[in-house]
Amino acid sequence: MTLWRKLSRLPPAERRLLLAAAALAAGVSLALRVAPFRLVRAALARVARPSHSVPPLPVPRIVWAVTAATRRVPGANRCLVRALVARALLARHGHPAKVRLGVARRPGGALAAHAWVESDGRIVVGGAERPEFSPLPPLEEART
Repeated sequence: MTLWRKLSRLPPAERRLLLAAAALAAGVSLALRVAPFRLVRAALARVARPSHSVPPLPVPRIVWAVTAATRRVPGANRCLVRALVARALLARHGHPAKVRLGVARRPGGALAAHAWVESDGRIVVGGAERPEFSPLPPLEEART
């Protein structure tokens, strides 16, 4: 089944969510390459404001949309992009969410970093890789 056919068979709210996740993933991926991180976070804070015009969707559907979109948008299948998009969409739909960053030392001494999202005390995005990373202090949310 083609991507367009799958998309057309989704309920309208999920179709809008998936398209929003894809657009946001493309924007975040590009913005992280050309703008300072603080500006990207500030822009995402505006997107993340809860909206009464957006029907609240459950966390698993939002995670599904973010995962599906970031797999298909070129340059967006990175943990930081996925985490920032997930946090923005979760917050927009009224779910508490925090981006967490962690570091791990690789064989040979190199440092590696990973980003994940926690909501209501659970890891909802990026949890599979999380155990090997030591969490850094939480990022303060951007103020607008």
